[in-house]
Amino acid sequence: MSFTLAIVGRPNVGKSTLFNRLVGKRLALVDDQPGVTRDLREGAARLVDLRFTVIDTAGLEEITDDSLQGRMRRLTERAVEQADVCLFVIDARVGVTPTDEVFADILRRKNAHVILAANKAEGRAGDAGALEAFALGLGEPIRISAEHGEGLDDLYDVLRPLADAFDAESWQEAPVTDVEVVEGEEVESHAPTAARPLQLAVIGRPNAGKSTLINKILGEDRLLTGPEAGITRDAISVSTEFMGTPMRIFDTAGMRKKARVVDKLEKLSVADGLRAVRFAEVVVVLLDVEVPFEQQDLRIADFAETEGRAVVVAANKWDLEEDKPQKLNQLRESFERLLPQLRGAPLVTVSAKTGKGLDRLHAAILKAHDVWNRRITTAKLNQWLSAMTEAHPPPAPGGRRIRLRYMTQVKTRPPQFVVMCSRPDDLPESYSRYLVNGLRESFDMPGTPIRLIFRGQGDKNPYKDRKKSTPSRLRKHVEAGRTGKRTD
Repeated sequence: MSFTLAIVGRPNVGKSTLFNRLVGKRLALVDDQPGVTRDLREGAARLVDLRFTVIDTAGLEEITDDSLQGRMRRLTERAVEQADVCLFVIDARVGVTPTDEVFADILRRKNAHVILAANKAEGRAGDAGALEAFALGLGEPIRISAEHGEGLDDLYDVLRPLADAFDAESWQEAPVTDVEVVEGEEVESHAPTAARPLQLAVIGRPNAGKSTLINKILGEDRLLTGPEAGITRDAISVSTEFMGTPMRIFDTAGMRKKARVVDKLEKLSVADGLRAVRFAEVVVVLLDVEVPFEQQDLRIADFAETEGRAVVVAANKWDLEEDKPQKLNQLRESFERLLPQLRGAPLVTVSAKTGKGLDRLHAAILKAHDVWNRRITTAKLNQWLSAMTEAHPPPAPGGRRIRLRYMTQVKTRPPQFVVMCSRPDDLPESYSRYLVNGLRESFDMPGTPIRLIFRGQGDKNPYKDRKKSTPSRLRKHVEAGRTGKRTD
């Protein structure tokens, strides 16, 4: 999915009908009664050759209290902040209402890319409303009919250049990963520089203190903090020097928001956090020390490992903890039990409020980044492999021993190794974990994702495909025996 499109507007302007049209399914309920949609609904949209994520939102209403409508509005505003593009839909048959004008002003301030669509514009009944839409100051409106699928080609023409821009931006922001290793080639320094800063994502559940931590690293209140949402999209990534190390820190909009619709907000926070992981080299999973390792934390940490990013786990609000030694032991035990795939990853304690522990966090980030770029020579790897197989030989399924012939490192960022062996499909997962854990311990690679690939290598017999023939010297002896002549 190249970008995210949020459909917003007053109740009953046809947002859900358009959402169903874009995803090609009747996922959202549609009715003439306003207010049918209350939660946010995501879907995989397709428009000609464009693939993107579309979000159906609740109808915008001028209510800001804690009522159901007020919470629905805050949820919609959160979707606006997260989305790459907002499609503001009005009812062309009704025309521009005062409420449309209020929300058009909000959208101009909250999102850089706003497309105005006049729905129900088929026939002459929508002409007047489509013309009125120019007064909203959001550019020329696109005349569409979500019910009949009209005007989608015009929507495509507007989205196409935006999609190209988002793809180009993603390409520039994404870190270089899976770097090929050439044996004997001079290793380029991976130390962060101003031209190539270390790319860091700080991920955490709502109210874990993520924005407070980033502000402390920046040395200024760059990101808004508190229980209410309010961060703008231009704060998604910031460049700074963290204790002398050039870094680019990726934030995730709206993850601090606190509302009564907790599960839905947390779902969105996870989706936004996963997007930030893809732009990072090192991911800091920030925990609230009072409620650590909840399902959302585990999901993000596991995704970071799956994506091949280095992971550092930081327990925040450490200044509020009374029995620190006991709590630290509990954190380590939970970490090893719940995230065995990140065995040995750094676990540090910090206080985003006071700044205590930032030196430990900085050191852990640099260590994780260094391990992520680790290169090991083939000679050392094969010496290690010989010792490992001697200490614990591979299994012998069916009475035939699996032989590990040699191994080499083929990539870094993260480290990836290939082991040539007989019958790789019969090698159990437990033996692969044995080797991975051995690599971590022997070559000081704690926590970083390690990719271990087993490949088969058949016996290479140079005479396998040749016709059987008697060697020339032996043929001479045979002929000599027949004739009684000596050949020496």
